[in-house]
Amino acid sequence: MSFDHLSDIYEALIDWPKRLAAEEPFFRNQFDAVNARKVADVACGSGQHADLFHRMGLQVEACDISPNMIQRAQRSFGTGPKLRWTVRGFGQPPPGAGDLDAVVCVGNSLALAGDLPSAQHALATMVQAVRPGGVVIVQVLNLWKLADGPCWWQKSIRLNLPSGPALIVKGVHRCGNGGFVDLVIVPDQGPLQGHSMRFLSLRPDDLQTAIGQKADIQFYGNHKLAVYDEQTSPDLIMVAHRRV
Repeated sequence: MSFDHLSDIYEALIDWPKRLAAEEPFFRNQFDAVNARKVADVACGSGQHADLFHRMGLQVEACDISPNMIQRAQRSFGTGPKLRWTVRGFGQPPPGAGDLDAVVCVGNSLALAGDLPSAQHALATMVQAVRPGGVVIVQVLNLWKLADGPCWWQKSIRLNLPSGPALIVKGVHRCGNGGFVDLVIVPDQGPLQGHSMRFLSLRPDDLQTAIGQKADIQFYGNHKLAVYDEQTSPDLIMVAHRRV
């Protein structure tokens, strides 16, 4: 599931320099803790995190199920001996599986698996892909902090689209156990457009069940390692170290 045809809009809605600067210390600490050299970025999207890891000096294998996203990443960041891009779903083992130091799946990507069994299978595959002592890092939106029903409008921006200037508004809302990403496009001329995509509302127990006793797990509520709280945390971040 993806907003593949709207990827340019989503890319514009994210302040990547600000986001990566805020997240980089977290990733550096996690990678340093396991002496990481080889990392897989699963569901890499436009490749921003994969490029960050590559600039850290790591060997990066980045994959996404979307050929459009992989092509975009290659255009933006190139390809080299230590940076490879592959079209592959996150339920498939990456090259070097079992010998990787770290696997990362961020940006709420795991929640787009379609159903809980698929998400759990993908997570189990990620854990199997790292060596004993390696780390798996997953970040998803903590949808449970939102009230059931109202939309939380997160961002708005004006863009010059191929069809002309437009106001873009992005939001998210929860409906029972499901979450939805909402996108409204208000052109200066022409009809309003609305798009909505469902994603899973994952909890720590859902992730723990997929991993079982194969790893030692910590859950955080943000990249500053705050304790996860279902009522207030913006994110659910899992750090799982595979047991020897």
